[in-house]
Amino acid sequence: MKDRSTTQPSEHSQPNWHTLPAADVERQLQSGPEGLTDGEVARRLAQHGLNRLAPPKHRSALRRLLGQFHNILLYVMIGAALITAILGHWVDTGVLLSAVLINAIIGFIQEGKAESALDAIRAMLSPHATVIRNGSRQQIDAADLVPGDRVLLVSGDRVPADVRLVKTKELRIEEAALTGESLPVEKDTTAVAPDAPLGDRYGMAYSGTLVVFGQATGIVVATGATTELGKINQMLTGIQNLNTPLLRQVDHFGRWLAIAVLAASAATFVLGTLWRGHPAAEMFMMVVALAASAIPEGLPAIMTVTLALGVQRMAQRNAIIRRLPAVETLGSVTVICSDKTGTLTRNEMTVQRVVCAEQVFDVTGVGYEPVGDCRLAGKIVDPEHYPALSLAIRTGVLCNDAHLQQQSQQWRVMGDPTEGALLVLGGKVGFSQHVADGAWPRLDSIPFESQHRFMATYHHDSDGAPWLFVKGAPERILEICSTQAGHAGDQPIDLDYWRRMAVDTAAKGLRLLALACKRAAPASGQLSFADVADGYTLLALVGIIDPPREEAIVAVDECHRAGIRVKMITGDHAETARAIGAQLAIGLGKPAVTGAEVALMDDATLRQVAMDVDVFARASPEHKLRLVQALQNHGQVVAMTGDGVNDAPALKRADVGVAMGMKGTEAAKEASDMVLADDNFATIAAAVREGRAVYDNLKKFVLFMLPTNGGEALVVIAAILFELTLPLTPAQVLWINMVTSSTLGLALAFEPAERGIMGRRPRPPGQALLSGFFIWRVLMVSVLMMTGALGLFLWELNSSGNLEAARTMAVNAVVMAEMFYLLNSRSIFASVVNRQGLTGNAYVLLAIAACIPLQLAFTYAPMLQSLFGSTGLSPLQWLQVLGAGLLVFCLAEFEKLVIRRTPLASWIENGQRSSPQR
Repeated sequence: MKDRSTTQPSEHSQPNWHTLPAADVERQLQSGPEGLTDGEVARRLAQHGLNRLAPPKHRSALRRLLGQFHNILLYVMIGAALITAILGHWVDTGVLLSAVLINAIIGFIQEGKAESALDAIRAMLSPHATVIRNGSRQQIDAADLVPGDRVLLVSGDRVPADVRLVKTKELRIEEAALTGESLPVEKDTTAVAPDAPLGDRYGMAYSGTLVVFGQATGIVVATGATTELGKINQMLTGIQNLNTPLLRQVDHFGRWLAIAVLAASAATFVLGTLWRGHPAAEMFMMVVALAASAIPEGLPAIMTVTLALGVQRMAQRNAIIRRLPAVETLGSVTVICSDKTGTLTRNEMTVQRVVCAEQVFDVTGVGYEPVGDCRLAGKIVDPEHYPALSLAIRTGVLCNDAHLQQQSQQWRVMGDPTEGALLVLGGKVGFSQHVADGAWPRLDSIPFESQHRFMATYHHDSDGAPWLFVKGAPERILEICSTQAGHAGDQPIDLDYWRRMAVDTAAKGLRLLALACKRAAPASGQLSFADVADGYTLLALVGIIDPPREEAIVAVDECHRAGIRVKMITGDHAETARAIGAQLAIGLGKPAVTGAEVALMDDATLRQVAMDVDVFARASPEHKLRLVQALQNHGQVVAMTGDGVNDAPALKRADVGVAMGMKGTEAAKEASDMVLADDNFATIAAAVREGRAVYDNLKKFVLFMLPTNGGEALVVIAAILFELTLPLTPAQVLWINMVTSSTLGLALAFEPAERGIMGRRPRPPGQALLSGFFIWRVLMVSVLMMTGALGLFLWELNSSGNLEAARTMAVNAVVMAEMFYLLNSRSIFASVVNRQGLTGNAYVLLAIAACIPLQLAFTYAPMLQSLFGSTGLSPLQWLQVLGAGLLVFCLAEFEKLVIRRTPLASWIENGQRSSPQR
């Protein structure tokens, strides 16, 4: 026996098995009709390993948990907790550390989708396989297969490894999960070109795909990680999860804020001790108060709550979020890359066109539900008035081995989807399979075979007259037809007409079947190939397509209006992809680019093509992944939708991976960030709307929270610079931040989406959380809050000399300003001085109502008075506090009015957002 290194190519020198004749494959792998011997199997198993996908190295649960704490905002919160611990406020410390733990636990639970995706792909492998070894047929564990094993495949089997077919009989394999091809692929033993796409390698059967018809014998050429499924597995292993735009922005904001707080604290400490000569211990407590006032302790918790509420609202719209930040990322999506089959389309083959000799009929209705009608020039017609059409529909139902069934209020096809489409057409005009079987009993048939490319059946009608019906490839059926059915009867066939109509129908992306009949009985009494040689009458050409979802057409249009590009990336044929794209208004007037063309492009060329072209056909998993990466490298935020195993790598790489819940594979679901429970592309548009609303609410919260922190910090800085008594103690600052500010700010998480939210362009991925305008708003409101709080503090201190009363007024002035500014914050630009603005969010009113007793307790409760150094206020003092709040409210509304009435308004609201290239 030859050395194994020569008989079996190494992993790195694998030949293109699909290009070799079957005999060459047998010779190279030394696999004869008797199969491999046990000894040879053992040797090859030792060389190649088990036929399973190796699990990746997992981080321990402890390391995964600790990794969740590597977040700048959590560092800030831990710092705040340390400060409160130093001050002895253990309750505040406990609250802060609890928020840290909650954030870490959420991240810990959400992490690990890559491992789950790999597990799901491994689960797709066939658990058993039928092989020939030692000259006998054996059932073995699929994991024990080795290259060279002779495998037997029959209908219903899941292919256990990558197999080069050496013998087939009517073999059809469903490869949709791997290639995106919407129909089962007819297989044979033919070798194809080296650059043939995966879906065109007819002599190969790939691991994880499903045999739906026929039987075959093949030789295993790849196992485990070297299979096409294994390559996808390796691609998933090598893909790094990307941070979402929000996480990147918050991380940047958190770093900037942490540096600013530390710098301000250090500068204040130095100025106070060296310039003003304050004792270091006293300055340290002031600096602690400053840091406590500037750190937004509530931001991570509020961010988590806001995202969680977004998850809840999306779940009500059938969008299941698997990773919390994906909620917001949807709102910043600039490009949606969608798979075609099962996502934009129904994955239900449908007859849309029937071409007869004298008329061309359109058929309405989509999917497997037998609801629709036939139309001529836009008008509904009765097929019984058009003999050729009527007989063609009858032929499609009779010459058919599929079954149309209604299960749980859903129509399903058992058998070939193309045959199912013909049954649905019959159901639409009242000629159901049940009626056909009773009135036209089948006596004999010739099943479809790829080498003959037709199916034939023999029937008797209700009068006992014999009929032969055939359906098949148009060019094959034309060969046996000498006449065509016309309105006045049969007439000589016009081959040029039929060929012209075939080209025209195919150009629309429809797959073609020809239907013909013959009023005769089989010559021998039994149907044979001799009976299907000539003398037939051509009835019609039928155009079939997997139609787009009606709701997807609306959703794509809504995405376009929202400034979002929609791209179709499919494994299906270019003509079909273009036709579906045209119906969806995707890629109008632009060419479709094939996977083979993508493979020849370098990264720079692909980046440009990815932006210019909207329809990509015959795309492999590698092509889909490269396209997503190319768009991201162009600065786009990419959502990828899909349902097949072939979509999993791109789903994982995308900023938002969206899987189909009903028809999607487990591998696709586990690699995704969001699962559509109803498989409805339109749900994505609703999710984008929710994502934009979530981001708006986060911005509103930041705009509400920062002025509060800023006002407190300015009060402390002013006191240090002007050698004033500290108006706010560290404990009082933490009361404002943790009890009132967070309570009030939480209400903004419940804000409904603003009008026209889907009329905006997507925000640029690199846009900072705080724009120049936001910084102005924060500074303005901070100064107003400081003015009210510090003014009242100094007024009270000068008039009564009571430090406790002055500090109590300062705290209540800040909180009162917060309450009024919360109403301002309901809209960033629009006025809230109207009924909707003041009462449109019940949670805002509830938050204010909850905050009032808290402040009354802070002011009058003896226990809190001893804790925070507060004291009771008179009615006049409360009126002064109310005036401080109204000052903020009125000036903030006046600023909005000025902005709305100046040319700056449109620039501030839209100018910093850039539209994706159209």
